[in-house]
Amino acid sequence: MKTILTILCLIIIAVIFLLLIAVIRTLFLKQKTSVYHGSDDMKLSLAYAKKLQKMVRVNTVSVSDHPDPEKFRKLHKVMEKLFPNVFKTCKKIDLDGNLIMHWKGKDRSLQPIVLTSHLDVVAAEGEWTYPPFSGTIIDDKIYGRGSFDVKCGVFSFYQALEELISEGYKPACDVYLASSCTEEVGGDGAPKIAEWFVKHKIRPFMLCDEGGAITEDPFVGVKGNFAAVGIFEKGYGDIKIIAKGNGGHSSTPGKNTPIARLAKFEAEIEKKSPFRVEFTPAVDALMETMAQYCSNFPLKVILHNLWLFRPILKKVMPAISSQAAAMLQTTMCFTMQKGSNGYNVIPQEAYVTANLRFIPFEGKEASLEIVRKIAAKYDLIVEEINCSDPSSSLDLNGPQYRMVKEAINKVFPGVEIIPYVVTGGTDSRFYDGKVDACVRFEPINTSKDQLSRMHGIDENIDINTLPLAVEYYKEIIRKQEERK
Repeated sequence: MKTILTILCLIIIAVIFLLLIAVIRTLFLKQKTSVYHGSDDMKLSLAYAKKLQKMVRVNTVSVSDHPDPEKFRKLHKVMEKLFPNVFKTCKKIDLDGNLIMHWKGKDRSLQPIVLTSHLDVVAAEGEWTYPPFSGTIIDDKIYGRGSFDVKCGVFSFYQALEELISEGYKPACDVYLASSCTEEVGGDGAPKIAEWFVKHKIRPFMLCDEGGAITEDPFVGVKGNFAAVGIFEKGYGDIKIIAKGNGGHSSTPGKNTPIARLAKFEAEIEKKSPFRVEFTPAVDALMETMAQYCSNFPLKVILHNLWLFRPILKKVMPAISSQAAAMLQTTMCFTMQKGSNGYNVIPQEAYVTANLRFIPFEGKEASLEIVRKIAAKYDLIVEEINCSDPSSSLDLNGPQYRMVKEAINKVFPGVEIIPYVVTGGTDSRFYDGKVDACVRFEPINTSKDQLSRMHGIDENIDINTLPLAVEYYKEIIRKQEERK
């Protein structure tokens, strides 16, 4: 008994000692603030917003399996009037409504860069305060479908080129503007553009796409605006889980009917995720950065001492942020379900669909094998519909990431930069392996409310974020001079 008590005492002393070290380390960590300052030039902000307004007014909702290139060519014509220097100076390539503009650089031996954001938008359903394709400008905001996702990005890099050309600037390397019209439906627009580069034996040095942005209060206890730079994109998977049976009348049900088996399967997945949770170097860097801005001291201690609290953080991460939790593992969400067509009919076949986002350390095949093993317990069949692996990661020590960090620091002084795992899907996944590096960052500041409205009602952005977004793309282009 004395031996056991001695061991317990030693364990308690060791735990207290480790906690004391963690607290002391945190006390010496300097508290920082991260603040975004929009443009003070409201006259310029309004002028830019009126240009973006004309782009928003063109309805470019993409519909799966119903491509309509002419809808997007109407937008091309509007853009030609808005950015005359770009269309006079650059070569235009139209790939079924997907648009490429090529601005020749001084040194053709340098690999080119690509600035990309999509032209299409999602449907605008529900009751909007202002018509969704009006581009209404009020209270220093512009409202409309695509104002944030992502015509503001297209506007910003076109305006950057428009002004650089008017100044007589010549880029060091070739610059391509590439915009697909099928991003929102996962169509063939970006693949066509990516293959165009392959066909012409062009391997870009860097591709800049959407994915991250300047976001507000990213975690509980962390206040401020942070430039979230997407360094890789999780894989994508749509699957169908099928249950078969003999059917029959509901008045004489048997056990383990198709819907009941599907329900047991769904309950097991929902109760405890079967996928592995791991911290990657990028997530470690993210947490360590967040610790410097955290106002909640207990959480600050945890974030700053991952060497001690990583196992605990794996458990509590969902409570801190579902977005943060999604960066640690493959996720699976059930989306659609179907049984029989009658209230009193036991189906011979029922199914549920699920959407998965694969993390690199447990990619498509490993994740699907986990799902299949659980499905087999309930005599279910797993059918792949549309699945792809995660993208490769941006090198945090590479020149592309350095350029982006330096551009952000110059244009957005006071805003901290955090590496970010893109949990959604972007066009840049189609360029994976075809460019040296993909940077997923849209230089637009957005509040929590604005972010929540991205695919919803009353999508909007602040107009004073536009001048800085234009300056960011100018800086990215100018920084290519350093590669000489």
